[in-house]
Amino acid sequence: MAIIITDECINCGACEPECPNNAIYEGGVEWKISEGTTVKGSYTLETGNQVGADDDQAPVEDDYYYIVPDKCTECKGFHEEPQCAAVCPVDCCVPDPDREESEEVLLERQARLHA
Repeated sequence: MAIIITDECINCGACEPECPNNAIYEGGVEWKISEGTTVKGSYTLETGNQVGADDDQAPVEDDYYYIVPDKCTECKGFHEEPQCAAVCPVDCCVPDPDREESEEVLLERQARLHA
C-alpha cells in the first residue's frame, strides 16, 4: 500500500526531506513526476493518464502535507521501512487502506521512477 498523511498532520515538514522519491509535498503545492526521480518525457499515471514528467500536477491536499501515490514506494528499494512514518512526531503517516499494493508492485514503481 502507499502511505498517506492523515488530517492529524501538524505541518512540521519532518517527512518531506526523508522521502527518497520526493513524493511528499506541502499542502497546496503542485507536484511533478520528475522531481526527485529520473523520469523524463512522458509518464503514465496509475489512472492511465499520460503526463509530461515536468508538467505541474494539482495538489492532492490543500491544508496539510500529502504524499503523491504515483511516487510512493513505501521506501522499497531504499530503506527497510517508510521513512516518513519513522520521523513523524504525531504518527500521521500511515498505510492507505484503499491502496493495497504488493512489494513487487512497489519495487516496479521504484524501478520506473529511478531507471
